Amino acid sequence: MKIKFIKAHNGDSIIISFKDTNEKNRNILIDGGMPKTYYGSGKYGDLYDTIEQIKIKEEKIDLLILTHIDEDHIGGLKKWFEKDKDAFEIIEKVWFNSGRSIAKYFDEEENKELIETLKIFETTQTSVPQAIVFEDYIEKFNVWDKEILKTGQTVNQNGVEIKLLSPNDKALKRLLKEYKKPKHNYQTSGASTDWNTSISDFIKEENNPNYKLEEDGSVPNGSSIAFILTFESKNYLFLGDAHPSIIIDSLKDLGYTKENPIKLEFLKVSHHGSCKNTNQELLELIKADNYVISSNSEVHGLPNKRTIARLINHNSNSNIHFNYDSVRQNIFNEKDFEDFEGFKINTIDEWE
Repeated sequence: MKIKFIKAHNGDSIIISFKDTNEKNRNILIDGGMPKTYYGSGKYGDLYDTIEQIKIKEEKIDLLILTHIDEDHIGGLKKWFEKDKDAFEIIEKVWFNSGRSIAKYFDEEENKELIETLKIFETTQTSVPQAIVFEDYIEKFNVWDKEILKTGQTVNQNGVEIKLLSPNDKALKRLLKEYKKPKHNYQTSGASTDWNTSISDFIKEENNPNYKLEEDGSVPNGSSIAFILTFESKNYLFLGDAHPSIIIDSLKDLGYTKENPIKLEFLKVSHHGSCKNTNQELLELIKADNYVISSNSEVHGLPNKRTIARLINHNSNSNIHFNYDSVRQNIFNEKDFEDFEGFKINTIDEWE
């Protein structure tokens, strides 16, 4: 199995490639990153290159998973569909919890605020005369069965097993009822980092019994599809932007405890390394040495160094993988390496 962490700017886009039991090459695409992951500023990006290689090899995207509707996850997919009228010739199946499907699931009205986020074909470059909503577009190609994907489900897909950990019913209902379009501009907004603080200072602060963790309150993030993927008896945990409390509950429901944690090849850290999406209780349910963080830090100041301090405090031999070398080079200082000699850092493109 090969897992490529596409350079998705401040977003997520991951392609998983493997051979099934009949030695046929299979591909699973998780998210599409920002629009420029596919095309922007007059040039094509890493997602475009990845998709073109699949076409050249005459393979398919056997499963496309859109974890949730934030622009840094759906943007590259919308741009792909806008630029490539034949995109769905290589897509076999789509996983996506749409507002319409969620409304039907709860027998309630659809949240109209979701529609603006899901519109595609809105630029002057396209020949399509009107905006189309993402769910309408995928529906017409017969690749989407409209089924709700949520915690507790297990799916076998071409030789891999996928156990869904998120979202739960509560998170889906919040998306239906409480979603608000984000106020920030993904193209221009920025946020400061916490990289000047040392790892040891973060650990000292969090060892204080009065320290309280603030969990992510984002409604779309809470609806994120997150899952354990198992291939040839090896487990990989893909968390999207999921909330830690939902993942903790799901892992406990599967029988994992502090004494019996799930063994992982790696954890794809939730929400680009935000400190609001990874906590000690979650890490205690996981046995892993490798942690992958997808972000170039250009918009939200992510990853938070506080999150990495938690990883190292939990496992002093943590191997932290970044998909952007600029993050690896700048996030740590000399004191970090003096205080903690066991942890390792890498720039990752592909995992084998």
